[in-house]
Amino acid sequence: MVESATGDGAQGGAGRVVMISGANRGIGLVLAEELRGQGWVVSAGVRDPAAFSLGAPHLVHGFDATAGGAERDWVEATVARYGRVDAIIANAGVMIPHSILDCSEDEMSLMLEVNLRSPIRLVRAAWPHLAACGAGRVVVIASLSGKRVKSAESGPYAMTKHAAVALAHSIKRTGWAAGIRATAVCPGFVATDMARSITTRADETMTQPQDVARMIAAVLDLPNTANVSELCISCSEEDLY
Repeated sequence: MVESATGDGAQGGAGRVVMISGANRGIGLVLAEELRGQGWVVSAGVRDPAAFSLGAPHLVHGFDATAGGAERDWVEATVARYGRVDAIIANAGVMIPHSILDCSEDEMSLMLEVNLRSPIRLVRAAWPHLAACGAGRVVVIASLSGKRVKSAESGPYAMTKHAAVALAHSIKRTGWAAGIRATAVCPGFVATDMARSITTRADETMTQPQDVARMIAAVLDLPNTANVSELCISCSEEDLY
């Protein structure tokens, strides 16, 4: 299901096109707004496109990270509209706070599906277009939980985010000769609904999503000779290993 914004993006004539999953709220929404302001054409993947709009010439497309084939459909709709894909931001994610003893098989499968398997499918579907532009960019929104395990309850989630970090490195290794560069972005607590559900920190003590968006925008603009493999963003002092 596609919501077409008013105005027709000319095939092959559009500006740089970025696909952002989970763009209807949190970091994804702020990213869409930031990149739109910097001249990117945004293709937003959201669960409920009828309740979300970015305005012309941007595209809002229904996207469910748990539905096999959704990634291919979204890429095809984006290419049909604009004729290109220059960047992917795999932002959709889910966190279920349970230890490895309490996390059910279904809960673990859900986190793996959304946090790891869906980004893999999305990048595979967009790969020919990322390679064709000569400077394709992939950003995987991981987490500081992809760098360490902070608590027992974050363990299963951290397992999926460690894998997401490895995914970004795998993309970079695979696509380097074609000009594809990848970055694992690893934020700690960001003032969004997801963080508010698992911490009592006040918003002003957490990283602001606008700051995350500005850093990602800068990474997307780097030349092929200045790849940032990992971008770790913390709101407090801690050891990373």
